[in-house]
This record gives sequence, C-alpha cells and structure tokens, in this order.
Amino acid sequence: MHLDVVDLRHFYYRTRLGRIAQKAVRQRMLELWPDAKGQCVVGFGFAVPLLRPYLAEARRVIGLMPAEQGVMPWPAGLHNVSALCRDGWWPVQNESVDKLVCLHGLETSEHPAALLEEAQRVLAPGGRALFIVPNRRGLWARRDATPFGFGRPYSLGQLEKQLQVHDFIAERHAAALFSPPSGTQFWLKSADMLEKLGGKLSRNRAGGVILLEASKRVPARPRPGLAARVRQPLRVLEGATAPVSGRDGPAAASRRNGSA
Repeated sequence: MHLDVVDLRHFYYRTRLGRIAQKAVRQRMLELWPDAKGQCVVGFGFAVPLLRPYLAEARRVIGLMPAEQGVMPWPAGLHNVSALCRDGWWPVQNESVDKLVCLHGLETSEHPAALLEEAQRVLAPGGRALFIVPNRRGLWARRDATPFGFGRPYSLGQLEKQLQVHDFIAERHAAALFSPPSGTQFWLKSADMLEKLGGKLSRNRAGGVILLEASKRVPARPRPGLAARVRQPLRVLEGATAPVSGRDGPAAASRRNGSA
C-alpha cells in the first residue's frame, strides 16, 4: 500500500531525520547521474525530493505520484510539474524518458508488475532507470518510524531478478543511509560522517537503501503468445484412425478394416 503524500512530505521537509535521508540518497544519485542537460527526467512514487538538482538544465522534469498516495504541487515557488497517475498508467509518451527515478514506488505498490511494465514502456533506448528501495539487511527497513519501514524490502539479488523478469538489465548499484534511523542528537550529528565512511566500506550490505541503475533490454525478449502456441499444437488426436469420407460409406470402411 502506498504511503500518504502528507506523511511523506512531513518526513522529508519537516523533520531533521528526513532532510538527512534526502541529502544522503540524493548525493548517491548524483554520483551516478551528475547531470541531465537537455534530457527528460521523470520521478515516480515520491521522488521529487531528489529531482531538484535537475530542474535548471533538464529539458523536462515530471513528478508522477500514484493515486493511492495522493499528489502535492511541486516544486515550491515554480510552475507545478507533478501529476497524479496509476501504477500501470502513466501520462507519458512511449520511449520518451532519459532518466527515471523510482522512490517509495516499487516496494509499496500493490501492482509492481504493472509499474515495471510502464517503466519499460516510457524509458527511451539508451535511457536509465534508478530504483531506490529499502535494504532488507539494513536498519531502516526494520523501523516503521520512517517511510523506508513500509512495503517490501529487497536484497540486491531480489531486486535484480525482479527487474530482469521485466526486461531490465542491471548496470550499477550503490547504497545510502548508513546511519541508524534515529532522531537522537548524537546520531543526527554523526550522519554525515557515517555516510562518507559507509560509502567507502559497502555498496549494498550495510546501507538502509539500495540504489540500482538499470537499462531496458532492446529489443525486449519475445513473450509466449498465440504464435508460440500454434508452433506447439495439442496432441490430443494422436493415435486416432483416419476419418472416413461420406462417399465410401460404412461398407467400404468395413472392407478396408477387414483387409487390414
């Protein structure tokens, strides 16, 4: 079940822990994607806290928010570029997106297959998608005091396999949120140091979230359909005798059977 947009907005924009999480995840994203000049950038779920660095140079930035979550206007002080949509129905043209960021989208979706099919549809050949999900081995997935404690956490291998089923190719991965999901002053003050240290020691095991960059398989693998079924016809009639034509009649059929 998708989280409520009011709760997500409060966490990322009104709490110190949320602002620290926003900064840490966005920094990892920018290490993978330092710029998006002249490109179309789309975020799905609640990815808008990560998209602001691309507003100045990208050709277009769109924040898609699922209907079950709700939508808020974004960015503040500028023309709104956020829109409400369904997991499996995005108001985006085919193969038009150069960069796709999915945050609080995949792990909370009740229709992850439909979501990934839409991501596959809108991503341009040569484009990249970044799926950001709670790490099932991390501390953040074990506490529901933050948005990362809801939905289905993933290991890196589980995420790669799910994307592979929908014709994505895993390219690179990273991790973020190495500090505990605690609001105490000690851990809040230590967050930057732990983030730098954790980024050097581990790319997927210790962090609270996994970031997996993926490209789309072009062309997509053929899926079994009518053509495949025709090439493999049913064998239920094997062993049956040949049909008898009407002009031969029963007598002719009896003679043939007797001569056999």
